This record gives sequence, structure tokens and C-alpha cells, in this order.
Amino acid sequence: MTRSIPLGHRICQCLAVLFIAVGLTGTATANPNGRILATGGAMTAEGAAGGGVVPWAMLAGYADENEWGGTAWLSGVEPKDFSLNAFGAAATWSNRVELSISKQSFDIDAVIPGESLEQSIVGVKTRLYGDLIYTRAPQISLGLMYKQNDTFDVPAAVGARDDSGVDVYLAASKLWLDGLFHRSVFLNGTLRATRANQMGLMGFGGDLNDNHELVAEVSAGLFINRSWVVGAEYRQKPDNLSFAREDDWQTAFVGWFPNKRVAVVAAWAGLGSIAGFDNQDSVYLSLQLSQ
Repeated sequence: MTRSIPLGHRICQCLAVLFIAVGLTGTATANPNGRILATGGAMTAEGAAGGGVVPWAMLAGYADENEWGGTAWLSGVEPKDFSLNAFGAAATWSNRVELSISKQSFDIDAVIPGESLEQSIVGVKTRLYGDLIYTRAPQISLGLMYKQNDTFDVPAAVGARDDSGVDVYLAASKLWLDGLFHRSVFLNGTLRATRANQMGLMGFGGDLNDNHELVAEVSAGLFINRSWVVGAEYRQKPDNLSFAREDDWQTAFVGWFPNKRVAVVAAWAGLGSIAGFDNQDSVYLSLQLSQ
């Protein structure tokens, strides 16, 4: 059986990963007067910069041209019958390339007492074109996530084909500083090719489908002021396993960016049916530290 790591230990790991990420880049050199507050977004549960469940075109942190930036994060969601803890770190160079690592632990005690599913994710994202604010066209980025399921016995038993897989996504993001009600408005659209079941926690491919499927993801946000943003996300999901359907996800979120060091995101997450357990709605909470 896989034992879950206590939340306090995960917080310590999150902080340690931040210091390591900053150390690997020398001294983090993001200019505090460079990129605008909140333009690094939050961090998704899979480790890429974005919202809670959708990767966006912007890159993690606040590194501008010829600068390094580092970000570490910790998030948790507690649906009715399960719980997910995730943490990780990302390093960004010159607002051009983002490298990320993350770890997920999904408690399935309601299905198998004492058991949890673990997954490790390595990601890379590169900005291809445009700027979030300063070009008429949106910022466009291409990303890749390599996912390794570290507890494949359970997914294999319900029909998953592989213990690893790759997600590829193309994201377009735009921020209008003087938008609706003279507030800053944000929109993002992402296309993802994936064969992951429940992000990969239930393996990859299945008896219904073993090929990559193209799915759409969208996000929108409205800034109440410089530090507070409200918004929503929608993420399509593949449905590869016959033993239980996999529903699309939707969230409604509030983000607080008091400064460029700290960000906190809280959300209602509608996760639908998971492993045959319906109505897995929950509160999502994420803490992000940037340097």
C-alpha cells in the first residue's frame, strides 16, 4: 500500500523545492519593477503556470528578458470521497522557457482502504509568439508534460494501458488592462492532446480508447483591483475507461496576489464523477511562492 505524506511535510517539501529551484538558477533575478503583478498566473495541479486545472500561455513567476525566476507551490482539493495533494516548482528563463516538476498524491481510501495513487510530472513550456499585454495578438505558448504514474497496479486492474504518457498543449492568453467595467480582463484558450485518465492518476489509455484525444480548455478572469481576481475555468476530459465515466471539470475561483512573492487561490471545483463516485464537488486551495 502507498502511504500519504502528511500535509505539514508537504509544506516543508514545497519550501525546500523553492530554495532548490532558486539555487539552481543562481540568484533569482526577476526585476520587481518588470512584469505586472499577477501576470505569472497561479500554478495548475499538474505544475504548469495557469489556473487550477488549465495551463495558460503565460510563464511561471515574473522573470523578464534575460532574467531567471523561480516558483514553488502547494495545493489541495478534498472532494466528498477522495483527496488530492500536489506540490512542485518551476523555473523560468527570460520569459521564454518554463521548466517544472510536480508530485501528486490522490487518496482513494473510499475505494481501497489505506491506498493512494501517486504521479510525478515533468513539464516544459515555451512562449512562441506575442505578449500577454503589449501586442495586439495574444501570447501563444506550446507546452509538454511527461507524466509517470508511480502506483500503476490499481489503474492497470481497471483497464488502463500504460503507466506513463505525454500531454501536449497549445495555449493562447490575453490580458486587457482596460476591459469590462474599466477593469483588467483575462481570457485563455487551450487545446490539449492527451490520453491521461484523471490527469494520469488512473493511468493512460483504456479499453474504450487508447489514442491521444484533442480536448479544449478555457479560462476567464476579471480583476476587481490590482490584487484580487475572480474567474472560472472549464476543462474537457477524455473518457477512456469503461469501468467508470470521466466527467469534464469546471471551477469558479478567487485569486489574491498581495505582492510578487505570494499568491493564494481558492476555488469551487466541480469534478463530477470519479471512479464511479458521483458529485465529487469540492473546495480547492493553492499557495504559491515566487522568487
